[in-house]
Amino acid sequence: MENLDEIKYQEALKRVKKVKGFYTHLIVFVVINAMILIANYQELETNENFFQFRVFSTFFFCGIGLLAHGLSVFLPSIVLGKDWEERKIKELMEKEKYNQWK
Repeated sequence: MENLDEIKYQEALKRVKKVKGFYTHLIVFVVINAMILIANYQELETNENFFQFRVFSTFFFCGIGLLAHGLSVFLPSIVLGKDWEERKIKELMEKEKYNQWK
């Protein structure tokens, strides 16, 4: 039983690290893109429109990366359910027990 608790703990630790990595990515995204947008705003010519692709291109492409990171962290639990990991761990442990007795 202690082994199962250790496995659950390790899985939870991995999950926490993934979520922490996403939040770190989110903070870096916000800070860097805010600085870039401010710099782009300051470089505008008189009567030049701020809403141009060149101004928001970094924001757009980094946003795609952030979205992909978020989906990789949060989508498995949404699609597979909260108990999926626990069920899968039990299934793999049962297979391992079965293979040991062969």
